[in-house]
Amino acid sequence: MRILVTGGAGFIGSHIVDALVNEGHQVSVIDNLFGTAEKFINPKVNFYEIDITDAKSISHVFERERPQIVNHHAAQTNVRYSMDETAYDARVNVIGSINILESCIKVGVTKFVLASTCAVYAEPEQIPMTEEHPILPKSGYGLSKYTVENYVKFYSATYGLPYTVFRYGNVYGPRQNPKGEAGVIAIFAEQFLTGMRPTIFGDGTKTRDYIYVADIVKANLLAMKSMGDNEVFNLASGAETTDFEVFEFVRKASNSTVTPSFSPKRAGEADRVALECSKAAILLRWIPDISMNHGVNNTVADYIKRFSKHT
Repeated sequence: MRILVTGGAGFIGSHIVDALVNEGHQVSVIDNLFGTAEKFINPKVNFYEIDITDAKSISHVFERERPQIVNHHAAQTNVRYSMDETAYDARVNVIGSINILESCIKVGVTKFVLASTCAVYAEPEQIPMTEEHPILPKSGYGLSKYTVENYVKFYSATYGLPYTVFRYGNVYGPRQNPKGEAGVIAIFAEQFLTGMRPTIFGDGTKTRDYIYVADIVKANLLAMKSMGDNEVFNLASGAETTDFEVFEFVRKASNSTVTPSFSPKRAGEADRVALECSKAAILLRWIPDISMNHGVNNTVADYIKRFSKHT
């Protein structure tokens, strides 16, 4: 099939692209290559270095490639930046996504897959949170992503475009940018390898729901095979992992004895996060395969290999 992946040179998108290429699909990629420490461009794809806010260029790519499926991962993902530069965040995530949706309608795309986030939810009222949990984003990023979800539903209702929306937990794995703010496993791994002392914000008991990137790829491939049409799914492990447990996983994988430093908890961060993912298990037949221990070991091994190439 002809499949276009936006953000396909980034962390999650590049893994999806590689899997699609391995399955024999004709893949094209749109990515502006902004904010990534490394570029992961599969040599077998048609690559376009374009910003999704450039509606004219986006339209030209769609006319040329005429994709049957679009997997939309391009986004501004920095939560703190979304608070400082809210208009820019909205321009990329909302207007950029509308540009993609408009082109989908023009060329007759048959399925649209959106990468969204658990940041759309309000402070947890119950753990784990289902897809019906109250929505009240605490960041510009969460708000822009939820706005895009609603535009996707609008285009589906208006033009008949089938869709699947994924609300990710904390995705981690090889290729994640250690210079970003969200990839704590990547950040810790680089700090251990460079002799820095990692910092835990808070007392180490704050929890998040981590999911390995290969399991995210698996769900995306299922959604692009006419499964989960017009549904919203949480994708995560369904389990809580504390900040200190994450630190311990990465420290062990790094063969380090360094102890963490502690700083005050950052404003706006929830104390607990875990997602209920039984809907994906039932409708997508998706269950994560990779344990936290296995995933962290794979991630740290990848950073050690990449770190050695640059030293």
